[in-house]
Amino acid sequence: MQALDLPPFDHKIRQNSANIPEIWDELRRKYVALTPEEWVRQHVAQYLMMHLGYPRGLLSLERGHRYNQRQKRTDLVALGPDGRPLLLVECKRPTVPITPAVAQQVATYNQTMRAPYLLVTNGLIHYCWRVDFERGVNERLAEIPTYAEAVG
Repeated sequence: MQALDLPPFDHKIRQNSANIPEIWDELRRKYVALTPEEWVRQHVAQYLMMHLGYPRGLLSLERGHRYNQRQKRTDLVALGPDGRPLLLVECKRPTVPITPAVAQQVATYNQTMRAPYLLVTNGLIHYCWRVDFERGVNERLAEIPTYAEAVG
């Protein structure tokens, strides 16, 4: 798999009976198909836990939610100590450019989730915003906040 602009981690990869590569997902506690998007998702989850202090038990992968009467899935959600969404993450494969349309996708999902932080990444480029719901603006951040900073 492609090297990403995220720290490497000790991952487990295997081939399933259909000879499809799979990666161990410690949050879902099972092997999942190793797609380029999954490679990014696993790196982001590990980065949040190992480097930014997000508790493993408060991370949820591919969590379902409803938007405009349609079922949607978010790639990764970090929850705050109160169990509400804190950081909403949208992962794309490394070959997908992070465009305004991609950023709009995560902002649209967040209209129902109402997480105060948004992150969009393709593993090579990362954009993070703080959402001010009262003023209706998103402030671009230079870095992804640590868990302590996000809940502080």
